[in-house]
Amino acid sequence: MVNNLAPIAIFAYKRPEHLKKALNSLSKCTLANQSIVYIFCDGAKSKEDLKAISATREVAKTQTWCKELHVIEKPENLGLSKSISTGVTSLCEKYGKVIVLEDDLLVAPSFLEYMNKALTLYENEDRVMEISGYMYPIQTHSENDAFFMVHASCWGWATWKRAWKNFGNDEDQVGRLKRDRKYRTKFDIDGAYPYFKMLQRQAAGEIDSWGVLWYLTIFKMDGLVLMPRQTLVKNIGQDGSGTNVSRLMFDDKLDDFNVTTFPKVELDQKAFKTFRDYVFKNYVPWYRKLFSF
Repeated sequence: MVNNLAPIAIFAYKRPEHLKKALNSLSKCTLANQSIVYIFCDGAKSKEDLKAISATREVAKTQTWCKELHVIEKPENLGLSKSISTGVTSLCEKYGKVIVLEDDLLVAPSFLEYMNKALTLYENEDRVMEISGYMYPIQTHSENDAFFMVHASCWGWATWKRAWKNFGNDEDQVGRLKRDRKYRTKFDIDGAYPYFKMLQRQAAGEIDSWGVLWYLTIFKMDGLVLMPRQTLVKNIGQDGSGTNVSRLMFDDKLDDFNVTTFPKVELDQKAFKTFRDYVFKNYVPWYRKLFSF
């Protein structure tokens, strides 16, 4: 496995201090010194961003802990969605798989070992489409150290070329979601979170979210996402500095948790219900709760 580690893609823009902390945490991972790292630095939206962008790129270039470093400096601004989609596609084409991080994510020391083990273990399982390093602050009582759900996590994840090739907007699926209320409710985690509204906002250009399109891809294919029982990722960008995250959403504790037991390929119904109830309790307006379930 050591000779076939997945490349690591890191996406950065204009937060040098966040990137420095994120890379420092990644450097402490088992297998970090044997990994190939690509840091994709997006171009400026305006002249006001140039100083911070330059500082961010300097941080990227100073990394000496990995086996091989590639810093890709984009001359123009692609935006978060296009930057990630094109970067992930390029590495999937070259290596067949990829581990994906952003500049505001801290990871546990066991993160890379877990990712690479899972990528190898489920490589030929077509229904498994993503390996997630993040887990919400809930108790799932899973029999293993990880479990499967139909839910895409954007905070520290991995995938294969075979799964990512299906990524993209699907007008037929969006049309079905509009027409079929039952299907739409299922897409919205049994009505717990308004993912369909996110799709509509994405189509209208109000948000720049690749994540909701990736979730749509997984959902339509009845795909599964492996999630650890405890989170291996912590987001430090919930301070107003991020593109799509502007407030504290989760107060996660990053423990040194190791995933040693892996599940068979099937949806963990108990874990899904616990997750659904957590999201419903924390994110659905009170007046909608009165008329749900």
